[in-house]
Amino acid sequence: MNTAQAQATQSVHAFTQEARDAIYHTIFSRRDVRGQFLPTPVPDEVLSRILTAAHYAPSVGFMQPWNFLVVRSQDTKRRVHDAFAKAHAEAAGMFEGDKRAVYQRLKLEGILESPIGICITCDRERTGPVVVGRTHMKTMDLYSSVCAVQNLWLAARAEGLGVGWVSIFHQADLQQALGIPKGITPIAYLCVGYVRAVSNLKCNTAG
Repeated sequence: MNTAQAQATQSVHAFTQEARDAIYHTIFSRRDVRGQFLPTPVPDEVLSRILTAAHYAPSVGFMQPWNFLVVRSQDTKRRVHDAFAKAHAEAAGMFEGDKRAVYQRLKLEGILESPIGICITCDRERTGPVVVGRTHMKTMDLYSSVCAVQNLWLAARAEGLGVGWVSIFHQADLQQALGIPKGITPIAYLCVGYVRAVSNLKCNTAG
């Protein structure tokens, strides 16, 4: 294939420049949101779109092992926050001297402030013991579920929503707070909502 043919093939499959710019802008402007959530409700149609985007994530062997728990109840959020607070206090003790003081000042979650919490889980038994692409690397179901997190996060950014990934939990405590069965693995607890200013937020991958 010569250069002209290669360029022609590329142009057939490539998005328009405007569409490419939008995709890269979404990726590069994604942020981890921890403390700038607004109380503005997220419309059901917007929530539906970002969850649909998450369902379109790639999964090894088309396992789609994920589920999405949408949390709106303040009582449930308080239980989740209690689980975070327990682990957060323990984590502080893992740092010494000035590092501990710095850690304790960090804002690492927006569990109570965000209008919606979304817990993405992985059902590791859903597709049975033998799955194409998972015959030797058994963790591919977990990695596939993380792809769903990324799809949801980027779709939310495109919708003007902020997302914060809270990872400071004991798994069993988060399962208990949300009523998740022991056989289901929590992958991510995401705080989701509109924010005051996305451009002012720091670019982090997890909180």
